[in-house]
Amino acid sequence: MPRPADPADDRGCLRLVLAVPLALLTAVAVYSCWTALTIRPSGPWDDDAYAGIVLACASSIAAAGGTVVLRLLPGVRRVLPWSWTLPALLLGTVAAVRWAASG
Repeated sequence: MPRPADPADDRGCLRLVLAVPLALLTAVAVYSCWTALTIRPSGPWDDDAYAGIVLACASSIAAAGGTVVLRLLPGVRRVLPWSWTLPALLLGTVAAVRWAASG
């Protein structure tokens, strides 16, 4: 026999509220990773382009790290599974590879 729903259980609303910062950090990671992948230096002398790649990669990795830190909070751990952070972690990994490949 299934348990009756607890009227004080707010996991649905709490999940929606906690999804907002995770979605914003993931959006930052998406934009930063896209920027890092689309910047093309004109040559080895193009220091500004290389600096832009490093900045975009660093911000993507920082946003991915922010999703992990947010996910480690006890209240968030209770309602959100790790699968919510996987897109940001994947983008952070792509940015790290791009940063390493940029020289």
